[in-house]
Formats: sequence, C-alpha cells, structure tokens
Amino acid sequence: MTLTFNSFCALRIISYLIFALLFSTHAVDGKTVRALFIGNSYTDVNNLPEIVKQIALSTGDTLIYSKNAPGGYTFQMHTTNATTISLLQAGNWDYVILQEQSQLPSFPDNDVAIQVYPYAAALDSMVKAGSPCATTLFYMTWGRQNGDATNCQFFPPLCTYFGMDSLLQLRYTIMAQDNHAAISPVAKVWFKIRADFPALNLYASDGSHPNNNGSFAAACSFYSVMFGKNPQLATYNYTVTATDAATIKTVAKEVAFDSLSFWFQYDALVADFNVSSVANTVSFFNGSQNATTYNWSFGDGNSSTQINPAHTYLSSGTFQVTLIASDSVCGIADTVVKTVSVTTSGLLSPGSSNVLNVSPNPVFDILTFISSKKVSSLQVFTTDGRLILNTNKLNLSDEEYSLNVAMLSSGIYFLKIYDDELESSCIKFTKY
Repeated sequence: MTLTFNSFCALRIISYLIFALLFSTHAVDGKTVRALFIGNSYTDVNNLPEIVKQIALSTGDTLIYSKNAPGGYTFQMHTTNATTISLLQAGNWDYVILQEQSQLPSFPDNDVAIQVYPYAAALDSMVKAGSPCATTLFYMTWGRQNGDATNCQFFPPLCTYFGMDSLLQLRYTIMAQDNHAAISPVAKVWFKIRADFPALNLYASDGSHPNNNGSFAAACSFYSVMFGKNPQLATYNYTVTATDAATIKTVAKEVAFDSLSFWFQYDALVADFNVSSVANTVSFFNGSQNATTYNWSFGDGNSSTQINPAHTYLSSGTFQVTLIASDSVCGIADTVVKTVSVTTSGLLSPGSSNVLNVSPNPVFDILTFISSKKVSSLQVFTTDGRLILNTNKLNLSDEEYSLNVAMLSSGIYFLKIYDDELESSCIKFTKY
C-alpha cells in the first residue's frame, strides 16, 4: 500500500481476527508467551506470528497469539478499529506488538509528529489499560529495497534504502523511548543481512514486503526478544533453505539476542540513585525507571519509602545504601547498592584531606580557607540542605581563598568546595 503526504489512497478495509489457542507439551524450562500483533500487511504476509510460534515450539516454548493486521492500516486507524479495541480490552497479554504503516515513520518530522507519534501513544495507553503488566513492543520495520520512489520527490532521504531505513530506525526508537516500550529490531537484522550477505534476498517482488526469507528474519528477531532465547536453538526453518536459515539465525542472535538489554532499555524497571551530601546529611536523588514504589535502607538501621529522601547519619563511617525499586502491580523489582562515606565533623570523602583550615569561624564577613589543591568552584548550603550560593568566582591570595559571606543571615552553614578533579570537601561554619 502506497501513501502520499497529502492524502491517503482509498482503502478497502478487510478486518478479520485470527485467534489460536495452542496447548502443547513442552520442556520443563519451556516458556509460554501471550502476544497480540497489531499492524498491517508487513505483519500479515506469510503470517509472521505463526512463524514465531513454530520457532518457539521447536525449542519447547509456546506462543499464544492473536492479530489484527488489515492491509495498509495505520496506528491512527487502529485507534478506532473495533477489533483492535476489543483485543486490547480483553487484556492478559504479555506483549502487544505495534507496527505502523511502512512509509509513515520515514516522513518528515512534522508529518510524523502529527500522523504517527500521537497514535503510537494512544495505542500504548490502550495496551496499559487492558494489560497493565504487558510490554509494548514496537516492530521496527525496514526501508524499501530501493527507497520510496513515490515520495522521493517530496523528501529526498526517501530516495534510497539507506535514507529511508535510517529514518525508520530512528522514529521507532523515539516511539519506544517516549512510551517506555521495547523494540523488536527487525530493521537492524535486515540491515546486517543486506550488508554482510547481499546474495540473501529478503524482499518480495514489489521491493517492499518480505519474502519468506524476510519474514523468517523478522520472526527470529521476535523470538529472541519475546522469549529471551538464542534463535540458533530453533530447529524450525520455515520454508527457508538450511544454509540461509542458519545465516538468518546467526544474524538475529548477534543483533537481537546478544543485545536484549538495549532493546528493552526503555521498558525495563531499573533501580538507580545519586547522592549529594552536606556534612552528615545525605540527600538521595532517585533515578529509577518504570517503578512505582521505593524502599530505602540507609545502612545504619534506618529506612524510608520516600521517592527522594534525605537522611542524617549520627556517626561517622561507610554505609551500604540499598534501594529496592518495585512495580507493585506487576510484582517486579530491581535493587541497587551504593556506598556512602560520612563524617559527623562535617567533612565528607572523597577529597576530605584537601581542606587544611577555615577561619575565622565563627565569621562576620570574610571567610578564608586553605586547600592543598586548586579550588575550581564552591557551594554554600543551609543546614536543611538548601543551596544558597554557587560560584566559581574566587579570590585567591597565594594558597588562601576568601569568600564574602556578609550577605548571609546569622546561623550555621556548610561550605562545599570542588577541586579541578571535581573531588569535593565540606566544612561547617557559623555566621555571626
């Protein structure tokens, strides 16, 4: 199906549903996956889901799938299609695969922003509403064999396979990132096969749709991603010659299976945090992804369930801080452990030995300090952790630095300095 920028051709929509429930005896370590394929002819030609199912069966795994893939369909069309809506609302899917019309994601930025991204987001929202624990999986499709001749005159990058393919890869990556989704990198698999094995043709005679080789390559990518297994384990070769099947499996293994974490990077639940310290008070900044609840253990017997807690340590030492980030609905979690060093005297490592003296303390107006390393910048914090001064404009006399604090209100503050290697030290002082 060919689309132009200005209008879509009249479509004869043939909507149908194929639902297969397969209960087979499989190995003890076999995995069962429920997947819904939403797309168009790139999904329907050669019945891509069925090929994935047969690959899975040959390794002791089971794919239970349904699909809705009318020819020429776009994401926008699927958002109002009764069959698509019904299947999404039925829920209980592990994966929902979304495949846009073959040309649209390669159009100019403004066209994609209007015609693609909003409807990708709408479908993803429908996925999450019906199956809160499902992974939305974008089907990264390929550039046409010789580019898009129909639209080349409007947008030169479409004049070649490489131009069209690079745009498709970019836009599907953006969709995955924007919707916290995963990717089946079919275009990457095709690209490597084209580059390394040019005699292995993946295209049907129209230079757009996949032939049997192309569909098998797509299926191997999907098997790798959805089951997390090496496609070389599969004994099923579809209708592909043994030699070509071995090549395709090897490429899919190298591109999809060997880089699973990359294709799931936007979807994965990841626990992470950074810290900022003022004396013995440590502020924790949560960098976790796709989590809903957080459990902190500060390493001194205290804990918190706040997103971004602050904790004051009562003794000096090195503490193992643990964050468990979880999705309470889906029952998944990730854990990260980091070390925090604290001294109750107000000096934090690393680089605590850099500061030799600070005077006068208490101070009226000019605070002076000496550092064994050149100071590049400094910060001043209140006792509750508020940053009130951040500057690299320092007065230097020999190795002695001075800072005008006359504008500060009376009270206790923390001076944090950074050397050229960005190591920091922190000192407490009192302002009259």
